[in-house]
Amino acid sequence: MTQTIKVFDPHKAGASEFEAWNKFSNQMKREMWPEDPPTELEEEMRDLRSIPPFWEVRFWAVWCDNKIVAIGEVELSRTGDNQHLAWFEIQVPPEMRRQGVAKRLLKPITEVAQKERRRLMMTWTDSAIPAGEAFMKRLGARVGMVSGTNQLNLADLRKDLVRDWQARAPKTEFELGLWSGPYPEQEIEAIVKLREVMNTAPRDSLEMEDFHRTPEQLRQVEASLAERKTERCTLYVREKKTGKLAGYTEVFWSPFEPETLYQGDTGVFPEYRGHGLGKWLKAAMLEEALHDRPQVKRIRTGNANSNAPMLKINYELGFKPYKSWTAWQIELEKVLEYLKTAQ
Repeated sequence: MTQTIKVFDPHKAGASEFEAWNKFSNQMKREMWPEDPPTELEEEMRDLRSIPPFWEVRFWAVWCDNKIVAIGEVELSRTGDNQHLAWFEIQVPPEMRRQGVAKRLLKPITEVAQKERRRLMMTWTDSAIPAGEAFMKRLGARVGMVSGTNQLNLADLRKDLVRDWQARAPKTEFELGLWSGPYPEQEIEAIVKLREVMNTAPRDSLEMEDFHRTPEQLRQVEASLAERKTERCTLYVREKKTGKLAGYTEVFWSPFEPETLYQGDTGVFPEYRGHGLGKWLKAAMLEEALHDRPQVKRIRTGNANSNAPMLKINYELGFKPYKSWTAWQIELEKVLEYLKTAQ
């Protein structure tokens, strides 16, 4: 059967193209997240059409008889940092593996990386799909970081710890605050600085620079969340004496996945660590979120395996390892050499 690789533009794709994309992505989702419900077509369309402008993503689909049988993408940061990097992803279903499909998708991906002068390529592989790791090893890629998705089924939540951590919080020196939805304009510059704390999170061997966001880019992210109907709740902690923001945590909820709450960033600046602020933030957020979202049954978060302090907090609360991810990195020139020999 003839296979054809075509650019997939979410802003130009018609209904039949999106239906084919959605059908394929749900096929892959069943392998990666077997417990989760399928992604609705509306959700798929909103996600692909609402990527913030500072993050450029290009897609390709492998078509066979009006059916998508594999997809690829390359992601490029349009900010001032990490201009040496090109993130990419290739998804091939079990019945199509070891037939050269991934190699064919690598060609347009590397052409973009080469044109954009991105010397290093990165991707993630899922422990549920060993073929991904095998492919990266064939390429000659090296491991940059191993992380995991950890999940808390609320039936396992240590509610005693949630209460205890809040009771022991240093409330004479610090105070909590809540931003539900968009960040307040009067604090946007301070929030830009607050988010820099995530640059202190472990990156292991990943050859990445610190990420920096501008107020405009934060607003672009919020516009994307609104388009996807995703609600964000941010809890922050402030030092009373100086008024400085010391740390924050965020969660995300979507009506398309009402039973799952996604835990995003949690970070406390190094100079404020050792006061139990991370535990306070996590406990207070859990109480807040569960009060507002009684339909939630599970919480998912991602953590580097090397992030021992955060893992300790999560495991004490009742989070359990759900699956593992590996970040790989490889020089563009090495990929180009592989493609030459693989022809």
